[in-house]
Amino acid sequence: MKLIVAIIQPHRIDVVREALTDAGVGGLTVSEVRGYGRQRGHKEVYRGAEYAINYVPKLKLEIAIEDEKAEEVAEVIMRAARTGKIGDGKIFILDLISAKRIRTGEEGPQAL
Repeated sequence: MKLIVAIIQPHRIDVVREALTDAGVGGLTVSEVRGYGRQRGHKEVYRGAEYAINYVPKLKLEIAIEDEKAEEVAEVIMRAARTGKIGDGKIFILDLISAKRIRTGEEGPQAL
């Protein structure tokens, strides 16, 4: 099993969710996060005053998936989240050692 962690721009969530549903992904977890990458934040002007925004708001998606579907799901996220501009995000694929469904006690891929 794999755990896919994707950091995307908030305005792309509906497109990404629809693409993942079409690809057969059964569920995902979404968290609001803040951070920065190469852009190191940005500056905004409000009522004539300039403010430094050091941490950019993003969404973090977490998807537990079978090994053989991991690359396909990562590609789906990449295509759906891409705008071509800096700050589109990142995708990480990690090994998932164990998964357990609390309600039934199922383990491994059956718990996904």
